[in-house]
Amino acid sequence: MIKILKYGEVSNADIFARAVPQVNVEDIVTDIIANVRKSGDKALYEYCEKFDKAKLTSLQVTAEEIAQARAQVDDKFIEILEKAAENIRNFHQKQVRNSFIINDSEGVVIGQKVIPVDRAGLYVPGGTAAYPSTVLMDAIPAKIAGVKEVVMVTPPSSDGKVNPVILAAASVAGVDKIFKIGGAQAVAALAYGTESVPKVDKIVGPGNAFVAEAKKQVFGVVSIDMIAGPSEILIVADGTCNPRHIAADLLSQAEHDKMASAVLVTDSLDLANAVQAELEVQIPQLLRSEIARESIDRNGKIIVADNLKVVIDIANEIAPEHLELCVDNPFDYLDSIRHAGSIFMGKNCPEALGDYFAGPNHTLPTGGTAKFSSPLSVDDFVKKTQYTYYTADALKKVADDVAYFATKEGLTAHAKSAVIRTEDE
Repeated sequence: MIKILKYGEVSNADIFARAVPQVNVEDIVTDIIANVRKSGDKALYEYCEKFDKAKLTSLQVTAEEIAQARAQVDDKFIEILEKAAENIRNFHQKQVRNSFIINDSEGVVIGQKVIPVDRAGLYVPGGTAAYPSTVLMDAIPAKIAGVKEVVMVTPPSSDGKVNPVILAAASVAGVDKIFKIGGAQAVAALAYGTESVPKVDKIVGPGNAFVAEAKKQVFGVVSIDMIAGPSEILIVADGTCNPRHIAADLLSQAEHDKMASAVLVTDSLDLANAVQAELEVQIPQLLRSEIARESIDRNGKIIVADNLKVVIDIANEIAPEHLELCVDNPFDYLDSIRHAGSIFMGKNCPEALGDYFAGPNHTLPTGGTAKFSSPLSVDDFVKKTQYTYYTADALKKVADDVAYFATKEGLTAHAKSAVIRTEDE
């Protein structure tokens, strides 16, 4: 049963405690990465047979397999994928940055070019559930950014096939290449390249502890989006909320993973008690009830505070991945929410809208990193390059200043490079 904590009556350590995975995967991942670097495709085939129980003859998904998968998916779901993709495109199109140029000083031109990375790698989880939504959320911003080649990796099932809905989503999103590999070995293949898998410039997408550790270890060889942890939801709710709705929304994240975190923060003890009871009604009804039960019992909590101001202060300190603002007039409180990956406004906006359909990205910072990190966006797939141009006359006007600055840092060669041209004149 989910615990109820009264803020001010229990320690802050209990209020702000986070789920921490107990498994240490660092050494295992280090060995996997080293093996993939050394043996390439051979290691990938071996890991696929070991971990996915699939004996493959080819790592890349063929165009025929994609066509067959799309034909297996019902027309209604294809239509919904297309609608969701359109919403995601419309939202992310607004994020596109433009290059700029400044030439308001005589003889001086400075500017910035915005350039997409050449190749992006998308990790799409398999395992306990299939996530076509992640395909859309990761691939569409990359395409909008102008990435030339989008490469997706995802683990196969034991029959050597990729879930048809994953391939259908990849087709809708315009993914260029798909490989049947998962886990730390997939991240290593994307980071270093193998005979079949091309080396990418950036790896994005969520995964288990092995995937997260692998992304951490290859960072610097490639760029990554973030180190994603278990799913989180925090609901800010007042006493007028329907406890059935709140319980359902908490469970929408609890069913992801036994390590997922579902938190309600409210100013109403009556609501807290009602949600606690309602969770016990709804959990047995879930297909993934065992996962949800462990998540709620281990990591779930209901925090009761004196008023909504304190409730929001607590939410900001926790800085959740998903934050539902279940209050009347939610826009009155929007500016008070400083730290959250994505905010869901009002009593008719379940977090599932953001997972699948509304348009904002669902690849979000977890573990409190929303205090300094952002959702996946078009920005993740571009880099900026600056440029500077000075005429001889423009350089002459500032050369002494540049040289003087350089001498203050003890860098006389810097200083000389600034004035030598004027000396030659």
